Amino acid sequence: MPMSVLGFGTMAFTARLTRSSMLEVMRQDYVRTARAKGLAERVVVMAHMFRNALIPVITILGPALAGLVTGSFIIETMFSFPGMGRAYVQAIGQRDYSMIMGTTVVYALLVAVANLSVDFIYVFVDPRIRLEE
Repeated sequence: MPMSVLGFGTMAFTARLTRSSMLEVMRQDYVRTARAKGLAERVVVMAHMFRNALIPVITILGPALAGLVTGSFIIETMFSFPGMGRAYVQAIGQRDYSMIMGTTVVYALLVAVANLSVDFIYVFVDPRIRLEE
């Protein structure tokens, strides 16, 4: 139950964004050109449309991951699920400053790694982006 409460909102938003991005890419000239060249529909969708539609989705996944991690505070407290988020909330109530600072640093590192991984994934999805100059 806690995982479904935490994940369904993000999953619905990601699916809606993917759909709208695919509909936008579907109207581009290069998709019409690929179809006019006689490429199979599967190749057009996977190689041309889906790859370009993933760029906005990947952009959202970094902050969405951060939202899932920080949303665990509320979910773990609501469902009395033992975890890092619940321990963080209890540390705030008990004024355990070392626990508060340590957990904040861990969560900040998780958010930074999630955003950095999004930047690295861009390199694989979008051929226009390069790591070196």
